[in-house]
Amino acid sequence: MKITADTNVLLRAILRDDPAQARAAEKVLRTATLVAFPLPCLCELVWVLDRLYEFDRETICHVLETLCNAPNVVIDRAAVDAGLTMLKAGGDFADGAIAYEGAWLGAETFVSFDKKAVALLDKLGQKTRLLG
Repeated sequence: MKITADTNVLLRAILRDDPAQARAAEKVLRTATLVAFPLPCLCELVWVLDRLYEFDRETICHVLETLCNAPNVVIDRAAVDAGLTMLKAGGDFADGAIAYEGAWLGAETFVSFDKKAVALLDKLGQKTRLLG
């Protein structure tokens, strides 16, 4: 079976906070021949682990890298790597992924009201513009 896993499936497998759902999540993730994780799913995952469960950045990066290296997982690796680079630099995973995907779609400049995101992306070599 080839599946797209929702964020809540990933969370149950990682957090194991509901034993029955954790077993079901692990089984489907392990037995699927292909598990697709769209970028919004991974952005949600990072946000929940950071904001609700207060995982540190190092742990979140480890979770993502382990997940993305599973043999049956399919992701947009370049977008995930851009998000991880941003996360490791102290920013938000989603901002890095958004900037990457925007450039891939043809955009030349990342614009935002978020001073931290603009500063970090600028430091990482992206063309940026702070609005405001």
